[in-house]
Amino acid sequence: MITENNKKEIVAAMKENRAVFGGSDTKYAKTLGISPSQYSRVMRGEMERILSDANWMSIARRLGVELVSEMKWNVAETPVYRYITTQLEKCQEESLSALLCDCSDIGKTFTARTYCRLHTNAVYVDCSQVKTKTALIRYIAKEYGVGHTGRYADVYEDLVFYLKTLPTPLIILDEAGDLQYEAFLEIKALWNATEGFVGYYMMGADGLREKITRSISAMKVGYTEIFSRFGKRYLKAIPANREERDRMMYETAVMIIRANCNADADTVYRRTMGADGMPSLRRINKEIRKLVTLKRA
Repeated sequence: MITENNKKEIVAAMKENRAVFGGSDTKYAKTLGISPSQYSRVMRGEMERILSDANWMSIARRLGVELVSEMKWNVAETPVYRYITTQLEKCQEESLSALLCDCSDIGKTFTARTYCRLHTNAVYVDCSQVKTKTALIRYIAKEYGVGHTGRYADVYEDLVFYLKTLPTPLIILDEAGDLQYEAFLEIKALWNATEGFVGYYMMGADGLREKITRSISAMKVGYTEIFSRFGKRYLKAIPANREERDRMMYETAVMIIRANCNADADTVYRRTMGADGMPSLRRINKEIRKLVTLKRA
């Protein structure tokens, strides 16, 4: 059951997200899966019998609104956060493309999601959830408020046309290694159709690098062209040198811990070390939440 407080939090998130959406109210309503009239009435403060609980839940999921009481997570401007944010800004401002292949669990996804929440016309895509070419293009179209349920060829053409009308749009493709082959080819096609109008940022763990490198070596159609379009190099936020890497990850972990709780940073850090000698940022999240919950009890 969606409570009154839930609805207020969702509406607040809608207003914040609308501020960085470059299209019209009609297009924004489409991204939420509701009609323009429903959106207009909700924005006027009408919350009863306008949207179904399913609508509210869908919007909450899309905007990252927790429906149960959760601690507010503060952004720590870690070295990885600063590096990726700088890359994203450059790609968006200059309509460039780049490819980041780095260790997992270093804050790539968190940084990309935060960037999209704060910047107009930037869209985040979790490719692990839209692996096929049709699911990928329809998802991007929906995020920009373009009709996404009709004939695929029309959705694609409408998306290309609309992207060219926007000031500096940016598409972030996270977990790109999960995409099917046809989806990779469609990224190349979309890049070709919007060259000079759209920035692209592809991200993944080291497996994405292996997939692209292996496919290029096997002369699989499309991969050499994709690699070329994304700068012909693999960017990394984490140093290759073990000592430098460990120092950066320690600094990163401590910054996140101190930004989100008052516990001894070194104690929490030690609890999150993995077998590879690196801290798990996901584990840090869980440890901090446990500490906050204990303090509230």
